[in-house]
Amino acid sequence: MSRALPLAEIPVFDSRHPLPDELTPQDPAIILFNKPRGWSSFKAVKAVRKRLNIKKVGHGGTLDPLATGLLVLCLNRATKSISQIQELRKIYRAQVQFGASTPSYDAGSEIDETTPFEHISEQMIREELDRSFSGEIEQIPPMFSALKKNGQRLYKLARKGKTIEREPRKVTIYNTIIHSFNPPDLEITIECSKGTYIRSVAHDLGINLKSRAYLTGLRRTKIGDFDVRNALTVEDLQVAESS
Repeated sequence: MSRALPLAEIPVFDSRHPLPDELTPQDPAIILFNKPRGWSSFKAVKAVRKRLNIKKVGHGGTLDPLATGLLVLCLNRATKSISQIQELRKIYRAQVQFGASTPSYDAGSEIDETTPFEHISEQMIREELDRSFSGEIEQIPPMFSALKKNGQRLYKLARKGKTIEREPRKVTIYNTIIHSFNPPDLEITIECSKGTYIRSVAHDLGINLKSRAYLTGLRRTKIGDFDVRNALTVEDLQVAESS
């Protein structure tokens, strides 16, 4: 059995290092891909398989279809190094709207509750982020997630209107930066560990501030030292949006 390669030993293809016309199944590689809104992470994997005619492709951390930004795709033997990528810190830029909530905690489902938000100030948000969303915290995953409970994906149960108890999980938030707050809209950057649901941060922040909130936009900008600014686009992969 071949060992997992250190990330430093795996060739990286991005905007600075063009993708070759083909790779052999013996060539380990990493592709930085800028996932567009509406694409699933699996669709990105499928596009790379088609583009390079390679079967063994995986990613180092999924993104919701409504989210955009950096996917680190691993090819061939590099798939054995996916766990190394998953352990890296991640940075997200998020848009949050106060005064309403959705079952999925984002814009992927209809608003189910509205609440006042006029009492919320940027100072209150900053203080609550420092108090409740800094360092190691316990977070309850959303029902609309790919986690399994008794062998079933939570999102499949959620789509049937079912809600079940979820165990809190420990995650770490290393840093938060408020870029703007124009009520009811907040724009924020969050640097966090693997397993962190930014949707849950938005949802919980709204509740803690005696209101409600949900995620209206999300973009992953970094995974470790991998940066979305260097990522390849759909056009670079030479695949159709509908593929």
